[in-house]
Amino acid sequence: MVSPFCQHRRILVASLVGTTIEFYDFYIYATAAALVFGPLFFPAESSSAQLMLSFLSFGLAFLARPFGAILFGHFGDRIGRKSTLVASLLLMGISTLLIAFLPTYATAGWIAPLLLCILRFGQGLGLGGEWGGAALLAVEYAPLGWRARFGMVPQLGAPIGFVAANGLFLLIGMHLSDTEFAAWGWRIPFLASSILIALGLWVRLKINETPEFTRALAQDPPSPVPVGELIRKHTTITFAGTFTVVACFAIFYLSTAFALAHGTTTLGYDREQFLITQLAAIPFLAAGIIVAGIQSDKSGANQVLVRGCAATIGLGLIFGPILGLGSLWLIWVVLALALFIMGFVYGPLGAWLPSLFPARIRYTGVSVAFNAGGILGGALAPLAAQALNDAGGTSFVGLYLTIAGIFSLAGLQLARHLMMEDRKQVDLLAK
Repeated sequence: MVSPFCQHRRILVASLVGTTIEFYDFYIYATAAALVFGPLFFPAESSSAQLMLSFLSFGLAFLARPFGAILFGHFGDRIGRKSTLVASLLLMGISTLLIAFLPTYATAGWIAPLLLCILRFGQGLGLGGEWGGAALLAVEYAPLGWRARFGMVPQLGAPIGFVAANGLFLLIGMHLSDTEFAAWGWRIPFLASSILIALGLWVRLKINETPEFTRALAQDPPSPVPVGELIRKHTTITFAGTFTVVACFAIFYLSTAFALAHGTTTLGYDREQFLITQLAAIPFLAAGIIVAGIQSDKSGANQVLVRGCAATIGLGLIFGPILGLGSLWLIWVVLALALFIMGFVYGPLGAWLPSLFPARIRYTGVSVAFNAGGILGGALAPLAAQALNDAGGTSFVGLYLTIAGIFSLAGLQLARHLMMEDRKQVDLLAK
């Protein structure tokens, strides 16, 4: 028997390539923000202040993502998933590429950080419509009993994009001096993103519209204003989805952006040495996503997410103290563990979030919930971690993960309650 993965290979590649580019683009910015953007684009008050400003610019894209979710969700629910995914990819890619050509604060003054923030906002706007559309592309093509395994494929873009971004930074760092890297080497990964964008467009232009959206459009006309319908009829379930997403963003950006900044500044490790440590931990994210996807089709995505949230709460109690010990071996262990746990709070989302919304407003609902959760879990994560670290050391940093796990667990329980109430009402109407 031919595997459904083989039958729908082009669809799955199209969903995977977009999220790969998403995480590549986001992580080259996160890496550059942790390593060089502070002194390059912001006034020299103190190294800590520059790093905080750099992380603030990093968080700006998360603020833009909900606007992108509404914008691209509107068109994704009205004209289709395919066209919208092409548009979001173009906006995301052009914004990333243009960062490579920016002047620095030393040459352009306040114009430099202004332009950086504008392009970062453009990145976030495009990204706001990316993950939701990619997840729907996979899930709405999935055969019966395969939704979670199809839905996990876009999530695999996270480790692939991370390896591509970190690997390129590592290669550049091995062949350039610190002075050369700060002067022009950091621009190379942003230029290289054009290759991935071209590949993504080529794949996405060859796919067809999803069957579920086609059927929904045949039954009823599209919603005139999808976000309006979402607010009127699905506000509470959207909040539940938003809270559930918090944990995966918190784990990822504390394990990557904050850990890299902390390891190369406070702990004093060589940049290449710490990048290798993170690269060695990232396969555990891929493993966690795959295991979680398979288990979700067996026992249900909700159950797998509950386990992941509970593990996140426990992770927060050990993450900060182990990071503070300074041992590179122990840091690798805790990063690998964190990323494996992330697979359980991230992998099932591709199938779980779309199940909360009807097809006619699903693109908007999934995108808004996912990206609003990104503000709470991702935008604030490096910034809050840096502030907690300054206030009480790394032991305080892990508390952010514990709180994120509690938020996500509460969101899951709320969503479960709402779905049960909806089923009861449907059963009553059927009688």
